[in-house]
Amino acid sequence: MIDLANLAAVGLAFVVVAASPGPANLAAATVALTYGRKTGLIFAIGLTLGLSFWGILAALGMGAVLQSSAMALFVLKLLGGAYLLWLALQTGRAAMLGDMPKAPDIPSGRWLLRGVLLNLSNPKAVFAWMAALSVGMNPSDGVSAIIVATSMCALIGLFNATGWVLLFSQPRMMRGYRQVRRRVDGLIAGLFALAGFGLIRSAFSR
Repeated sequence: MIDLANLAAVGLAFVVVAASPGPANLAAATVALTYGRKTGLIFAIGLTLGLSFWGILAALGMGAVLQSSAMALFVLKLLGGAYLLWLALQTGRAAMLGDMPKAPDIPSGRWLLRGVLLNLSNPKAVFAWMAALSVGMNPSDGVSAIIVATSMCALIGLFNATGWVLLFSQPRMMRGYRQVRRRVDGLIAGLFALAGFGLIRSAFSR
């Protein structure tokens, strides 16, 4: 039997964590502003797939093992930090361009893969699932309750990512972005770099 109050608690906790500023949301907004809605939505689906992977592990109980494993978290943080630094480099290069960059000739599958990789290397995704499921799920909950809660959170993640894309791919938003693109890209590159270095630093701290 699914407890609707517990399910609502899980959903609310996941909304708060998923909607908070982070690398995935920042990347979704940046892709939408730069390359438009279609590319942004493909990227958002990739983010959701990567997020759902961690959700499945959390539902199976492996998320708790990962969270308690110092070596696993160390490697994950290093990979996540390196990927964020790569994003900072790419965004910084875009900031140095004089003209608005056009969407590169990259197959849709590659944009999908970029979204998947970002959330696979994002420790926030792991903690989001652990926090949400620990708020509303009990050891006595059956498999059906876990499946429903995990599916609900995956949908929340999808709505969150596509919401960022739909917002920042609005023509007015994109026109405004073009006017201050270099400054915005420079700021975003700095934020990615700070997040990347912070993640790597946290990997070496106890």
